[in-house]
Amino acid sequence: MTSQQPLLSVRQLCVDYITESGDVRAVNSVSFDIMPGEVFGLAGESGCGKSTVAFSVARLHKPPAYISGGEILFKGENILHFDDERLRSYRWRQASVVFQSAMNALNPVLRMEEQFCDVLLAHNPGLTRYEAIKRAQELLEIVDIHPSRLKDYPHQFSGGMRQRLVIAIAMALNPELLIMDEPTTALDVVVQREILQKVYALKEKFNFSILFITHDLSLMVEFCDRIGIMYAGELVEVAPSKSILTAPLHPYTRGLGNSFPPLHGPKTVLEGIPGTPLNLLEVPVGCRFQARCAKVHSRCRQEYTRLAEIRPGQQTACHLYEVAEQQPDLPIYLDKAAGC
Repeated sequence: MTSQQPLLSVRQLCVDYITESGDVRAVNSVSFDIMPGEVFGLAGESGCGKSTVAFSVARLHKPPAYISGGEILFKGENILHFDDERLRSYRWRQASVVFQSAMNALNPVLRMEEQFCDVLLAHNPGLTRYEAIKRAQELLEIVDIHPSRLKDYPHQFSGGMRQRLVIAIAMALNPELLIMDEPTTALDVVVQREILQKVYALKEKFNFSILFITHDLSLMVEFCDRIGIMYAGELVEVAPSKSILTAPLHPYTRGLGNSFPPLHGPKTVLEGIPGTPLNLLEVPVGCRFQARCAKVHSRCRQEYTRLAEIRPGQQTACHLYEVAEQQPDLPIYLDKAAGC
């Protein structure tokens, strides 16, 4: 995978929201890559900027939000420079979105046949309605729904089936990137697992990439190849999913991991993360997590943190570590007195 070029490269992305109290930077200098066929996850608590990143990759922001800096490269092209016509071909055909609360995204007064045909005919002007219906029937079979259900309205489907319908519509034009913004939040855990297993099977069959966004870290570890942890608009750690679970580096990542119970082994005391999320109108000098971190020291309050590779394939933005020149895979604590 490392020899391939990234399908998507986000570089120093900044997104601001205009408010009465001033501009709020909801995403600050976020950078990551997604390789062809890879599932990349973004996790973090509500308001950390996950969905803002997803909307940026799909170019769906409207005022008061605006992209104030950075690049979003899809197969080497900066989508921030796309005109309306190029953007129209990029959406759905190259990158599609399954929105948060996706099962409520369907039009309640249109039969599913009309909703599938709307997407297919809008992006394929030469397609006949008969061909569009045949394609819609194929898509329903892919997500294990009988083609005859095309004549039904959304309210005639269960929550899990509506979720699969939205995924089928998102896959209508065989996109190379599927953006899933908390797609299973409103569903019970059994249906969540069924849907994600189906999506993963489809990914293996059609070899598309996935940007998967959720605040459920345990769900993400099972589903993703690599995970990025966001806090207050910034990426604080990027690592393979297993490393996020078993060997987290950033104190915030450790706090997320300690907040849900293990299913096996001895009983452990769960530990929450103290304090409240940062007010983005009052960003302190230095690390954004300093007020909630048990290992904070003087450097955290003076110097901005940046992502750096501490172990092979594992990056973190934390002043507790520096990389030894002779042993680049060995983390060294900067402040022994900080209790680290």
